[in-house]
Amino acid sequence: MEVFPLLLVLSIWWSRTWDSANADSIIHIGAIFDESAKKDDEVFRTAVGDLNQNEEILQTEKITFSVTFVDGSNPFQAVQEACELMNQGILALVSSIGCTSAGSLQSLADAMHIPHLFIQRSTAGTPRSGCGLTRSNRNDDYTLSVRPPVYLNDVILRVVTEYAWQKFIIFYDSEYDIRGIQEFLDKVSQQGMDVALQKVENNINKMITTLFDTLRIEELNRYRDTLRRAILVMNPATAKSFITEVVETNLVAFDCHWIIINEEINDVDVQELVRRSIGRLTIIRQTFPVPQNISQRCFRGNHRISSTLCDPKDPFAQNMEISNLYIYDTVLLLANAFHKKLEDRKWHSMASLSCIRKNSKPWQGGRSMLETIKKGGVSGLTGELEFGENGGNPNVHFEILGTNYGEELGRGVRKLGCWNPVTGLNGSLTDKKLENNMRGVVLRVVTVLEEPFVMVSENVLGKPKKYQGFSIDVLDALSNYLGFNYEIYVAPDHKYGSPQEDGTWNGLVGELVFKRADIGISALTITPDRENVVDFTTRYMDYSVGVLLRRAEKTVDMFACLAPFDLSLWACIAGTVLLVGLLVYLLNWLNPPRLQMGSMTSTTLYNSMWFVYGSFVQQGGEVPYTTLATRMMMGAWWLFALIVISSYTANLAAFLTITRIESSIQSLQDLSKQTDIPYGTVLDSAVYEHVRMKGMNPFERDSMYSQMWRMINRSNGSENNVLESQAGIQKVKYGNYAFVWDAAVLEYVAINDPDCSFYTIGNTVADRGYGIALQHGSPYRDVFSQRILELQQNGDMDILKHKWWPKNGQCALYSSVDTKQKGGALDIKSFAGVFCILAAGIVLSCFIAMLETWWNKRKGSRVPSKEFQVLIQ
Repeated sequence: MEVFPLLLVLSIWWSRTWDSANADSIIHIGAIFDESAKKDDEVFRTAVGDLNQNEEILQTEKITFSVTFVDGSNPFQAVQEACELMNQGILALVSSIGCTSAGSLQSLADAMHIPHLFIQRSTAGTPRSGCGLTRSNRNDDYTLSVRPPVYLNDVILRVVTEYAWQKFIIFYDSEYDIRGIQEFLDKVSQQGMDVALQKVENNINKMITTLFDTLRIEELNRYRDTLRRAILVMNPATAKSFITEVVETNLVAFDCHWIIINEEINDVDVQELVRRSIGRLTIIRQTFPVPQNISQRCFRGNHRISSTLCDPKDPFAQNMEISNLYIYDTVLLLANAFHKKLEDRKWHSMASLSCIRKNSKPWQGGRSMLETIKKGGVSGLTGELEFGENGGNPNVHFEILGTNYGEELGRGVRKLGCWNPVTGLNGSLTDKKLENNMRGVVLRVVTVLEEPFVMVSENVLGKPKKYQGFSIDVLDALSNYLGFNYEIYVAPDHKYGSPQEDGTWNGLVGELVFKRADIGISALTITPDRENVVDFTTRYMDYSVGVLLRRAEKTVDMFACLAPFDLSLWACIAGTVLLVGLLVYLLNWLNPPRLQMGSMTSTTLYNSMWFVYGSFVQQGGEVPYTTLATRMMMGAWWLFALIVISSYTANLAAFLTITRIESSIQSLQDLSKQTDIPYGTVLDSAVYEHVRMKGMNPFERDSMYSQMWRMINRSNGSENNVLESQAGIQKVKYGNYAFVWDAAVLEYVAINDPDCSFYTIGNTVADRGYGIALQHGSPYRDVFSQRILELQQNGDMDILKHKWWPKNGQCALYSSVDTKQKGGALDIKSFAGVFCILAAGIVLSCFIAMLETWWNKRKGSRVPSKEFQVLIQ
């Protein structure tokens, strides 16, 4: 990319001041600078003023400088101005311009044998790209590079390697020549690193808006992941604007790590960049070591060149561009070289050179003057300024500044290390894992209330809410071990999160996707869809689908004494009693028994019936039946009565001591096959999606899920599903309903219900698990997962589980009835029917007695008594 910098022709002193002295001068120096140097033109005034105050040089009055400000956008104009300076008889040329014009001036200086000191300047503070000036053979090369070569490729590669980055993106502004880091791109490509490039336009706000308008949610999430590791190659002003935009639009989060590399970044820029950024920031800039003896700084021989700019604490010197610092030191270097020439009296005057005449010969003293300049040196604002054999300045140092992860503004910046081409990196930049050191990190936690994972504990009015639960205990265990603090809030829509029609996510997951929270914790299951947009730790608890049902109530049966026999059996027994009593009467009527003299018994039908009933209940009878047929009949009847009564006694004991009322639903298969009890889950939840995916999968062998999906999806899911889990639990308790939800949540509800009115069923195999959700690409995932595994291994996780799911709870989990009884004792309820039968018998007996009394009285009033009849006779 060709660069057309602004050019200006400038001298170290204004032409209107020095025109009158030009006639008497011996040494005439010209300089060509970029117009951007105007803002620091005080540098030149100070430099020449110090030079003119040097009595050893002033006494000769033989050094002059010329200056002209021009618009140097055209390289040919720079050459034209240089030719005019040569016509005035200059002995050296200083330039601070871009690469395109530098090449033209290099050719002109080589042709005329004029020493050319080139100070490369980049546009608007954008990082430099190497000019690549062509070097001819050493004797014909009159251009010296005052600024050291561009080492951005070496520095970036070393830093990225030290941080062990494998995937990152490079942002560069419109003024930067991307070919400047081609060597770096080639090397990282050979090492298998994944590097992306993106140009940052001048209108950054429009650029960010276009990203949100054109990228789908999945593409935007992948782009956010790419932004976690980035290198900014741009000027400080553009870097500030770019960082501000991406932070305000939530494109980056607190886990990002960016590297900003630019030679032209001062302390004010560093503080501003740190203030606007989040996450971790590394800044690479050029630095100039201060001599151990600061008093020796900016000395030429025995004379201090500047008393103002050489003060390291001077704000003007600290805010100067690096190009202008090199300009100042170049003036010192030339003054030193020419002063040495005057002292040695080895002066070679020159005639005016002409760029127009073809037969113009180069300056014969150019080589000698060039060697004098190359052998000289100065300790100035840029440290040691000197030239090597290749005509370049080898002295360059980079310092590497950095911050730690954290969201607080005004973070401290510390020096991580330094780099130079001789010794390489001095210091350690290893991007250390967080491990056990997260002190000072404050994480923003989003949650959804779900018993017993996250609950709001009682709080005093006016004080912030306090949260408790199994997930909170896990989070506290991580916080205590790693040292971080957290702020917790509930998701605005109280949902776990599901993809919307426009591709965005709502609920807890949406808070993480849009970078409004660092981590999310609750009864959150790890699913493939969620894994696409957020990261999960390893599971800290197994997950399975369960069903909550209402426990069958134990009804009071007053006639439990009749329960051993079916109603039809009781009817058969009653009919048998009547039939056998009738047969006994008939047998006795056909063959009357021989009764003893004075016996009061008779073989009436009434007595036969009473005899058969008495023998059945093992109470005996009064009538002695002596016939063989009758005895055979009664022997069979007594055997029948013995078996029936023994069976009744055994079954009655079992029925009165053991409740055998069992529900027909004991598994998910039983639930799916019945339609009497409707069931459902939370609409658009992970359970809902799980049943839907299983039920609509044509390759699913188990038909259970398809049957469940037909019930759950009635009326498009609105009939049997609820909007939140608490509504489903209440629907089970007060209605005919079964709630399909997380087994762990349902078990906690069943254990802690005051009325013990619930029981649960579920799968024995856990196919998923509960995890802590983090932003995509979060640096906390690995350290959280490692700590969770440690909690599981040493048994601490089991202790936390038993706190919320005790083994011996007040209610049974899996029994469909209340099995809590004290031994085998029977209660009054079990014998209520017996007492009712006895009471009915007593009432009936009293009623019959009243009838008999009434009947006897009536009969007695109509028929005279035997005594009365005897008296009459």
